[in-house]
Amino acid sequence: MATSKRRQLRGFDLKQIEGVSELIGVDEAGRGALAGPVVAGAVLVTRTFLDGRWAATNAARINDSKQLTPAERDALWLDFEALVAEGQIHATFGSADVAEIEQVNILGATKLAMRRALEGIHPPGAFAKPATEPDLFASPEEIAAFQPQVSCKIIVDGLALRHFPYPHTGVVKGDGRSLCIAMASIIAKVTRDRLMNDLDAQFPGYGFAQHKGYGTEEHRDAVLRLGRCPQHRDLFLRKLLAGRVDPAQVDFLEDGEM
Repeated sequence: MATSKRRQLRGFDLKQIEGVSELIGVDEAGRGALAGPVVAGAVLVTRTFLDGRWAATNAARINDSKQLTPAERDALWLDFEALVAEGQIHATFGSADVAEIEQVNILGATKLAMRRALEGIHPPGAFAKPATEPDLFASPEEIAAFQPQVSCKIIVDGLALRHFPYPHTGVVKGDGRSLCIAMASIIAKVTRDRLMNDLDAQFPGYGFAQHKGYGTEEHRDAVLRLGRCPQHRDLFLRKLLAGRVDPAQVDFLEDGEM
């Protein structure tokens, strides 16, 4: 992606934040993998941050996490840690494990991970308006209680989520359009990669540290040789081994169904 194109990510967010004080981008990693958790990242930015020096000079380094090298992602992670420590941004992640994926399916688990990431920034009730209105003689304090507690917009990569506790807007291919969604994608990707490295040590032989649980030929061969492990997603694995899923497309399962 050209530098001028990457700079458009910041411009997109500057438009999205108009009328509110905070903008939160949300994205996930691991939705289409055969093994391991699904992880979501959430990054809160303000107009001050978007107008500030770091965003102006570093927007060209930000992109959809899948388009960056591991070294680029790790360098940006360190930058994000410094920005959080300075109070310039707020960045969190949430995850849903394999047992939860099996229980509520991958779509439900993705929403669960996203909700957990957002809860690290604001509780859902902070966005809710009461069903009734204050009466005519309500005090200023009572009137204030009828307003949402935060002035914030949430944008999520992909289509809008149904039955989700946070009001939000879906942005198709948002990790290539929005700076804060792309930042969230990096948080999710780096976090999940590190979790998969840990799982590689717990379940050697599958190559989790290399393919991160996706349906590569190496991974499929290891499953045929060793059998499944507790970190494999049964439904995904059954479909793949039955030949009903093209491993080259497994990361795009259920796209558009959010």
